[in-house]
Order: sequence, then structure tokens, then C-alpha cells
Amino acid sequence: MCGIAGYFGTPNAGIPDRILLERMNGELRHRGPDAGGIHCGDGAGLAHRRLSIIDLEAGAQPMANDNGSVRISFNGEIFNYIELRDELIARGHAFRTSSDTEVIIRLYEEMGPDCVDRLNGDFAFAIVDTRRRQLMLARDRMGVRPLFYTWQGDTLYFASEVKALLRVPGVEAELDPVALDQIFTLWFPLAPRTLFKNVAELPPAHRLIARAGHVEVAPYWELQFPDADVADAPRDEGEVVEETRALLADATRIRLRADVPVGSYLSGGLDSSLVAALAHGFVSDRLRTFSVRFDDAEFDETAFQMEMAEALGTDHSAVLCRPADIGAIFPEIVRHAERPILRTAPAPLHLLSGLVRDEGFKVVLTGEGADEVLAGYPHFRQDLLQQEAAGGSLEAERQLAALRESNAVSQGLLLAEGGDGVSPALEKKLGSIPAWLRPHLARYRFLSVCYADDYLARFAGRDPAAALLDSLDLKNRLHGRSAVDRSLHLW
Repeated sequence: MCGIAGYFGTPNAGIPDRILLERMNGELRHRGPDAGGIHCGDGAGLAHRRLSIIDLEAGAQPMANDNGSVRISFNGEIFNYIELRDELIARGHAFRTSSDTEVIIRLYEEMGPDCVDRLNGDFAFAIVDTRRRQLMLARDRMGVRPLFYTWQGDTLYFASEVKALLRVPGVEAELDPVALDQIFTLWFPLAPRTLFKNVAELPPAHRLIARAGHVEVAPYWELQFPDADVADAPRDEGEVVEETRALLADATRIRLRADVPVGSYLSGGLDSSLVAALAHGFVSDRLRTFSVRFDDAEFDETAFQMEMAEALGTDHSAVLCRPADIGAIFPEIVRHAERPILRTAPAPLHLLSGLVRDEGFKVVLTGEGADEVLAGYPHFRQDLLQQEAAGGSLEAERQLAALRESNAVSQGLLLAEGGDGVSPALEKKLGSIPAWLRPHLARYRFLSVCYADDYLARFAGRDPAAALLDSLDLKNRLHGRSAVDRSLHLW
């Protein structure tokens, strides 16, 4: 990962613009320890911290086009940059580097802000265009790379992390009580809201265009699910398997593009094991894999990790995670997350990242996100089975009972229990309440024991689902979809 920061407008910070950018950039050094760069002028400033992965020598940022009219600060990786580069060369573009950063610049020269439509990757970037006298911010479709912004007077400031924005004079670390309430109810604030008052998150799949006196934030892509009758239409199982295999293989292949070694996480579960197996088929050298071990047998999956590592013949390393380790690093986790963390799961992953870094690796493949895309969590299965049981399936009823018995640890946390107090009006509006959402909404009933009386009074009469529903296009995104697809979309 890298880090970006900057401004658009005329700062009135009481310090030289370059010093301000250096201070903001300094807060992002952990994101890009390899190099840093700054450019300011023409009513805009860009800063960058680099983790060098592609074109190690010539990929420094901020990077400009030939005449300096387009300049970018970019965090992430464009997985299809080779194909895009070949297309652009065929249309007459001349490249100075082999970096994916320059591909974005050349594509922007041709397409302007619509360039994001062609990008397959994880990214957050800022482009200053002096000809159009505008700033463009953009974030990848799933929001893998973070991007935040705030205003001071007529000047827009942005950064990969809020802590960089807090170096801007006048930007205060003031708590947004509504955001905190949403975190305790839903586990996250609803974008663009953040934990910090007056600091906004650019939502996933959105771009921001700023010109003098005008700002527009709009989506450039939306996740689409098929209508229920299309989703339920029978398909040949073998055809679906081969299509999925081809998509996963291609996704793995293009993520191995790097000028540094690439390893893979190996948790012992299906997702990371599949990714590691696919990566093993594409690399010429022995694949390096990494995992977390636990001293508690209830959570430890070392046996599965070693079985997979031996089957693939990988060079495997593991780090031991103890409860005391989680407690020791948890303050650091919260500092990096910049919001309350209601689960300890990020702590072992942070230890694992430390192992990867200590072993000299900058890039690893993971199985993260697979349960969200492929409906792997038990609550998605509960939604499916409840839909079938409502249709009179006795087998679905039997499987529901077995699901609850085999996932006791999730009961009441992600698997819904009866008597959750969800309003019938809400259920009518959504069609059905996803299993994961029921315990989240029910949890709100118990928040009164956590809040001080004066703080709780701010939310008297609040419907915890109202803000979530207000953020959704129910008619076009949820109505007419299957129960599982509705649950996936909301999750």
C-alpha cells in the first residue's frame, strides 16, 4: 500500500504549503516506507508515500504527464495495466515508465474522469488537471483503498488516513456522535460519515470532481444483482464450476504482477487454500506462504495449514498469536483503523503482516472478501434456508436446525435468534430482514447501558435502521431480488 494526501484551493494554514504537505505526508510514512514525494503549485498540492512494487526505479510520485498539466498521486495497483498500456501504445501514446501509475495518467488524457471505468484494481488516487482547473478523487469499486477529505474555508484537503488531515490547522479530532452510534449498531459508520465530525469518506466506487466553487460526488459503478427469477433459473453445475474456476484463476494471475516477490496467506480454510493453490500454478519459484497459529486449540488451524503447505510444497512460515499479544497490539490496531473496533480479528492479521514484512515481502495474496462475494458466512445460508422453509421445505427446516447447532459461536452475533424486536414495518419495506442484520438492530436496545444519559438523549426516538434504509436505492437495488442477494447487498 501507499499513502496519498493533498489539497485543492489556496490554503490559509499559517505555514508554507510545502511544510503543510510534509507534515501530512509524515503521518503516512508507515504506508509507504520506500520513498516520498511532494508537489505544490497552481492552486493544488499533492503528497505521496511509496511502497515500491512495480517499476521500482522510475515509478516515483507524484507523477505528471509530458507537459505537466496532469499530475497524480496514486495508492493501489491496477491489475490490468499491461493490457491497458498495450492499447494506449497502439493509439499513439509514448510511455516513459513501465508503471501502472503512468497508465492512469495516459488513460485520463484520453477519457478524463471516465478513465475509472476501464480500471481493474484496488485504488485511491488524486489527479490535478490544470487545463480543466479541477481535482479528481477516485476510489475502487469495493473500497479496498481508503480516502478521506475535509474542508477548511474554500480549500479541500484529502488523505489516505484521517490522521494526516488532523495535521491541517483548524481540523479537529471531534467525535461525531451519530457515527459512533452507527458503529455500535452496525459495526461501521455509513459513508460518507466517519467517526470524526466534518471529515468525510469518499464512498467505494465514487469519484469526486472539484472545481472553483463547485464539488460533485457521484458513483461511477454500482453492484448489480439479478432479479430473483433470473437468479433462481437452473444452470448446468459443471458450466458454473468452470466459469468460476476461470474467473478465480484470472484474478489470481493478474494479481501476481509485481517487480517484487509475491507470497500468499494460508489460514487453513477453503478461501486462502484455493488462492494459494492457484498462485502455485502460476509462479516459477517455490511459493512462500504465511499463517497465524493460536495457542488455544479451539481456534488453531495449524494442522490444516501444514497439510495444505505440504500438498503444494510451499516454503511456509507462521507466527504464534496469544491472547496477551492481542491485548498488547490492540491500541495500535485502533489507531490504524481510526474508529472503535468491536472484534479482535484484525489483531492476528496485524501480527501476520508483521511476519510477512520481517520475511522481506511487500505483497501477499489472501482469501479475504471471499465470504462476502460467495456468501460463505452461515448467516447467508440461514437466509437461503429460511426462504426455502417458508415455501414448505421440511429439508430446509432440518438444515436450519443443523446450521444453528454447528455455528453456536455465531448465535446471536451473526445468526439471528427469535424475539429480536425488528419492526414489522421495516420487514415489509425490505421484504425480509437479513439474518445478520437482525442481531445488529436488536443490539441497539442494549446500548443505553453504555451511553451516559446526556449522550443517550441525543438519540431519543431514533430508528437504528432509518439511516441505513435512507442510504439505499430500495426500488432499483433490492426489490425483486432473492433473499440471499438482498443480504449480500446490505452486508
